[in-house]
Amino acid sequence: MRQFYLFLIGIIFSAATWAQGTGSIVGVLSDKEVNNEPLPFATVQIKNTSKGTTTDFDGLYEISNVEAGTYTLVFSFVGYETVEVPNVVVEADKVTTINAGLGATAAALDEVVITTTVSRESEVALLLEQKKAVSIQQSIGADELARKGVSDAAAAIAKISGVSKQSGGAGNVYVRGLGDRYLNTTYNGLTLPSNDIEKKNMDLDLFPSDIIQNVAVSKAYSTKFYGDFAASNIDVISKDYKGKFFLDIQLGSSINTRAIGQDFTRSEGTGYFGFYNRYDNNPFAVILSHPVDPVDGGTPINVNGSISGGKSFEMGEGGRLSLFATASFANDYEYRRGSAADFTTVEKQVYDDVEEFEYSTTTTAMLNAIYSLNSGHKITFNSLFLNSSSDEVGNFGIDGNGRNRDAILNTDSGFFTKNIQFNQDMIFVNQLSGLHTFDEEFELTWGVGYNKVFSNQPDRKRFALENYNLALDNDPSTNPSFYNNTNFDNQRYFQNIEDEELNSRLNLEYTVSDNFKLNFGYNGRTKERFFKNIRYGYDLIAPNTPVEDINNLDSIFNVPNLGTVYDTFVFRAIAPELGIDNRNYPGLDENRYTGNLDIHAGYINAEITTGNWLFVPGFRVESFNQSITYDVINLPPDASGYAESYENFYLPSLNVRYALNDDSNLRFSFAKTVSFPEFKEVAPFVYEDVTKRVGGNPDLLNDPSFSDVYNIDLKYEWFFGKSELLSIAGFAKEIRNPVNLVIANDATGTRRYFRTGEKANVYGVELEVRKNLVTDADENAVVSAGINGTYMHTQQDLRSSNGLFSSTLDRDDELQGASPFLINADINYSPTSFENYKPVANLIYSYFADRIDALGSGQLGNIVEKGYGTLDFVWRNEFGDNWEINASAKNLLDPDIEYVREGTSFGDYTTSIYRRGINVGLNVKYKF
Repeated sequence: MRQFYLFLIGIIFSAATWAQGTGSIVGVLSDKEVNNEPLPFATVQIKNTSKGTTTDFDGLYEISNVEAGTYTLVFSFVGYETVEVPNVVVEADKVTTINAGLGATAAALDEVVITTTVSRESEVALLLEQKKAVSIQQSIGADELARKGVSDAAAAIAKISGVSKQSGGAGNVYVRGLGDRYLNTTYNGLTLPSNDIEKKNMDLDLFPSDIIQNVAVSKAYSTKFYGDFAASNIDVISKDYKGKFFLDIQLGSSINTRAIGQDFTRSEGTGYFGFYNRYDNNPFAVILSHPVDPVDGGTPINVNGSISGGKSFEMGEGGRLSLFATASFANDYEYRRGSAADFTTVEKQVYDDVEEFEYSTTTTAMLNAIYSLNSGHKITFNSLFLNSSSDEVGNFGIDGNGRNRDAILNTDSGFFTKNIQFNQDMIFVNQLSGLHTFDEEFELTWGVGYNKVFSNQPDRKRFALENYNLALDNDPSTNPSFYNNTNFDNQRYFQNIEDEELNSRLNLEYTVSDNFKLNFGYNGRTKERFFKNIRYGYDLIAPNTPVEDINNLDSIFNVPNLGTVYDTFVFRAIAPELGIDNRNYPGLDENRYTGNLDIHAGYINAEITTGNWLFVPGFRVESFNQSITYDVINLPPDASGYAESYENFYLPSLNVRYALNDDSNLRFSFAKTVSFPEFKEVAPFVYEDVTKRVGGNPDLLNDPSFSDVYNIDLKYEWFFGKSELLSIAGFAKEIRNPVNLVIANDATGTRRYFRTGEKANVYGVELEVRKNLVTDADENAVVSAGINGTYMHTQQDLRSSNGLFSSTLDRDDELQGASPFLINADINYSPTSFENYKPVANLIYSYFADRIDALGSGQLGNIVEKGYGTLDFVWRNEFGDNWEINASAKNLLDPDIEYVREGTSFGDYTTSIYRRGINVGLNVKYKF
């Protein structure tokens, strides 16, 4: 067919050039990286002239009305080598055919000069990949990330239809209304561990755009994914490089409009770069040796910087070693002022005026090494280090009107809490993978990964005061006093999590014919988590111990006052039989658990092409074994301390693609998948924040121990131009025995995970449009716009849940985390009329409607996260080949972030509300 097109083009242009006395150049450009498939939207230029064009979807191109002569033809595509073909002779009234291939290998065509190579990360390349994909997926690449000023993976996928990001910068994302427990995150196709006890997936905002080549969101199931799939698989692909030496250095700064001018404080003992160096010390030694008061947090000006470099080396005949390395650091100051409350059926703790100072950091280092033995064999090593920290100092009730129904002196005013908290996550990811082609019939891909995570919360300090209003009356003779109802109302807290995981993937593709392929594969995971924590309470000896200066608690909590002003108290004594009790001595861990997960799976699928149809039937068999051993406080006497589940899953799937024409597809997908609980959902340990408590439920591993999920998708997609797309999709899911986060029907209002009914149903439709509104003479977009929206309807039948922890529901409701309406939109201005100056301006908008954060139980109403919109402006400026200066203003609308308890005696009651401020920044980048 391609030869026919070339023949037809040749006839047409022969006639045209005969009439005009000029010649033409035609040909087809192929992609050497993808089995010589056509490479669309590449640039074809006659060197040192203004004549050129781009290839179409079939890789075809033509340059007409070329005067007779000898020229050099230049082929280029973002992410590929630039190829120059010299001595192209054009004769009058004739057609010259030049076919070529672009790739990232060292091989050169005859009389071809390779000038540069870079990574493949452009929008058009990813649209082509989406067009050819055997299942429904969408991707966003490094080019689009840079253009839209996206700084991390979480913000990246929030630009994709059906995806929204959790408020407050938590890094959690929702896909089609389903949150953390229904998603999977992979890195180069291998699984990632969680960095947070409260989450199944790693925070995607820990992946800065510096290390991302693209992020792919697969909403339809494929047998290569783990069976624990309901919403999507999110795969972060790391950057690599194939080409000459390059070095980029970038420096930047920004301010937050609410943080600037504030006197910031942060935890004592933490560093500017987000590291804590006392992990080797016993917590009790830390308490005796180090003070409690926060220290100066510095001037709240954000800084960021990165350095990236790469080079390729020829290795023998046809071999190549390509190296890419990057390192970056960024910090962020954020000041929040609002309110917070713990509300069940009545007000428990209420703070009408809360301020929180947060200093956060992200440090990243990555090395990617690719050794290509030849065009058929490649081995890749990727090593990634991430360190993220969050240092918060919160003052709850600074107006002197805080309320606590359990207060001793005054329940109606004057209650105050200071919370000083540092979290650090260190993540090490190491991967080795390979691709091998044998005789063009067999292709073997494999990967092995080893992950290690240290997620720590060292030395959290929390203090509670009564009559804090007396600290505001300017009378030195009246002072607030410590609230001391229990031994842990004033405390220091230490928590450590360690995750270790080994995972692997293997796929053998056998090409029987051009129309029939078979894939045989294996996936395996072995994961272990260790958790422990300990609290030391400050038991004030004298009732109503006064506090003369809330900013100088070190004058009270010091070693000379130990045993006279206060005692330390630990829940588990280290050796009571030896007279070492739980006062003023080190203690044993208060809570601890160990979780183990083992998954082994085999699969087979076929790719069957017949005419315009592609059928991909598949079947996966997966063995799942999960167990948890726990020793935590406040459990019933009959609690076993152990829970385990072993299951075998049989998971069929079918993906169908029908090519309506060369530019449009119709897709259908059906799959049965499962959803099983995570360690944090089954571990009965309860984490206590200032105004909320969250714990797990080991009964989730009882019968049933998993949820069956049935998925149906139907999608139409039309690739009607360069970087242009129209798609509409409908989807439906049925989740049997779903799990929800529920506010347990008890006195504490603790949030726990329950199987809340027989089934939940999800129905929705997605629409996405990308359009070039204004183009230049070469059909490059000058003004372009994109918009995608999702409407969803969710419903589940809720029933009472019994077991170790019980809840009372008995009603219908929406699915937790599901937002009925999502929208993402952007408009881009990229003028091309300047020779050495390339500006790009973007305006980006996102919105989600109200969604349930936690389901109510009994007389307790739902907690709802109120919907809001965000607006960002990004302005990139490239000067020549070396300089880049970028400006941005993010979160321009600065909306209220609000959580509401529904159906209380007060009506809808706001449990938390605050704003995050506008971030205004400037970055400078130099390319060597």
